[in-house]
Amino acid sequence: MPTLPGVHLKDEITKISQRIKELGSGRRVDRHVWDKVELARHPKRPYSLDYIQHMFSGFIELRGDRLFADDPAIIGGLASYHGRTIMVVGHQKGRDLAARTRRNFGMPRPEGYRKAQRLMNLASKFGIPVLTLIDTPGAYPGVAAEERGQGGAISSTLMCMARLDVPTVSVIIGEGGSGGALALALTDRVLMLENSIYSVISPESCAAILWKDSDEAQLAAQTLRLTSAELLDLEIIDGVLPEPRGGAHRDHASAARILKDALEENLRDLETAHPRRRKKERHEKFRRMGVWREHGLTLF
Repeated sequence: MPTLPGVHLKDEITKISQRIKELGSGRRVDRHVWDKVELARHPKRPYSLDYIQHMFSGFIELRGDRLFADDPAIIGGLASYHGRTIMVVGHQKGRDLAARTRRNFGMPRPEGYRKAQRLMNLASKFGIPVLTLIDTPGAYPGVAAEERGQGGAISSTLMCMARLDVPTVSVIIGEGGSGGALALALTDRVLMLENSIYSVISPESCAAILWKDSDEAQLAAQTLRLTSAELLDLEIIDGVLPEPRGGAHRDHASAARILKDALEENLRDLETAHPRRRKKERHEKFRRMGVWREHGLTLF
């Protein structure tokens, strides 16, 4: 097809092909949802260490699971916060290729979750509140991780968080993917930044399973109802935090101030409750989630 020099039709052909696919299937895709997915994955979005730098006057990182190794995909340690100490645990991605590779693109291995358990148990022992920052495509699915007990590490982390006596707050700051994200989100308060996402599976993997075509990821994202507004309506999360105009990637400091204010408000409320009551309410909140069928009846 002859074209003018410098004019490329590849992008237009891709758009038209996608539109034909949508019309042919009878399914309309809400582009707004996919915009949220792309913002949650934006390479300049602040990561856990960026929030820690802006939110806390001091941070001492603690490493290792005391069993196998230290996993750089999960960072954690003690932070100074309004004259007191708080334990911070979060997923960490990398900015350049070397850092992304070292941190395994924010996908933890079993030793990462065991490190998180060690730090949270330490916090509980000394009565220190726990903040978790969630930003991962999911737990690492490699053979070595499975050999070292990936599923068991995630489930034991969930059990650890369910039993904590101290106030716990989690914030989904980017991607909240699958059990890798849930493992750090069984907390008294679960918050999401406005342009973050949280789902049981990534849109690409969901599309590959349901429609045998990862190109249907946009439709899968819409079906999963993974945006902060939808999850708040479903009562999966407890609150949505606004982001600076254009997204958190445009102003890290302002995004950190918003998160810091929300943390203070939630901790102030949680610390007034007795630990036994706090734990009971945490259990009840998660037991209320979901819909399932039993003997032909739909239970909520």
